[in-house]
Amino acid sequence: MTPEVAQSMPPQDLSGIVGYRILYTYDNGWQYLLYVKNATTVDYHVLSGDVGGRIVKGQSVDLVQLEDDNYKLSWTEPTGTSVAVNYLPGRRRVHGSTYFPRWVAQDGAAIARYQNDHRAEMEALRDAGPAYPIEVITEFATITEFDFVGIDDESVVPAPDPS
Repeated sequence: MTPEVAQSMPPQDLSGIVGYRILYTYDNGWQYLLYVKNATTVDYHVLSGDVGGRIVKGQSVDLVQLEDDNYKLSWTEPTGTSVAVNYLPGRRRVHGSTYFPRWVAQDGAAIARYQNDHRAEMEALRDAGPAYPIEVITEFATITEFDFVGIDDESVVPAPDPS
């Protein structure tokens, strides 16, 4: 007789984060604006920090609800950077872990721009490396704004003016 295996994934209700615009500041002073555009996509703008000025639209993410009011988003960028962030909106708390390849850690300014217009360049820099050793930044942050703005709204994190 085979014992039954309990399903470990809790029920998924993403309505507490999908469609929300989140402004938060890490304890190291870096400030981010993240928009959970839908259950598989985010847009974000890094407002300050080593990669301040970076804007990304249409980033594919893995989004799960860990528990009530506890969500995890994770993704890998074309730069080779991987990110895992937990959001606890009710507690106004964030914990993020970012895994920067060596080339980004050496020159964050190289990605501090609108990624969508510079994707091929960033992929070429990623491929040229060096990728290792990885620099891990792990920080807590405080949510200062958490507002429902709707799903799939392209205006929440606007692309920069091309001029």
